[in-house]
Amino acid sequence: MGGVDNLERGRPIRRILRQQDRAALGTLLDGSPYVSLVLIAYDHSCRPLLLLSTLAEHTRNLKSDDRASLLIDDTKSMPTPLSGQRVTLQGVLQPIDDPAAARRYLARHPDAGIYAGFKDFAFYRLEPDRAHTIAGFGKIEWHAATDFILDNSVAATLDEAESDIVDHMNADHRDALDLIARCLAARGDAGWVMTGIDADGSDLRREDQVIRLPFSSPVANADEARRELIALVNEARARDLQAP
Repeated sequence: MGGVDNLERGRPIRRILRQQDRAALGTLLDGSPYVSLVLIAYDHSCRPLLLLSTLAEHTRNLKSDDRASLLIDDTKSMPTPLSGQRVTLQGVLQPIDDPAAARRYLARHPDAGIYAGFKDFAFYRLEPDRAHTIAGFGKIEWHAATDFILDNSVAATLDEAESDIVDHMNADHRDALDLIARCLAARGDAGWVMTGIDADGSDLRREDQVIRLPFSSPVANADEARRELIALVNEARARDLQAP
């Protein structure tokens, strides 16, 4: 895995990944490519998490060959999608029994909770080997997983701190979350809650709406995360004062 030194170096790739909640999953069906649509979340290392049914064709494929690929794109709002950013991840996709990963996934996809307890559903995690990034025409690169996947020590530190930070913000600073949503993301409705925090940013949700709030710089522990959240609140307040 990567070390603390890739916090900043891998940030552009992680920004694209963490912003998205769905992907095209490529598996092998009798040696031929098979592609399906899946919902995704990410653990604190930025490894993709999926909730798959054992009845699905892609899950059957994985039982025979666990090599898989995910295409994650940031192009849906673009008039010329091929000029937009996308990342293809290659690796192995295997079932996991990890309560922390399950919490991360269900925080991003709360409606999936109805399926998570079914015997024919299981959580999976992709262990990337490498990533292929396209940041526009001619801007194409291959990256080793160590270039962007975070070190286990950083991930564990943030995983331990996440619940306390999220609970504190939702219990004591709901007005600040609404202010951030209104002033930094142009979402005027009240009732936003924080659902997660990681090295690169935080997630807010209101009903079926989701806001991804990137930090100004990556964080490696709770103190750094709190400083970034305070900076977001201060920026929102400054913009609110400048509003007509």
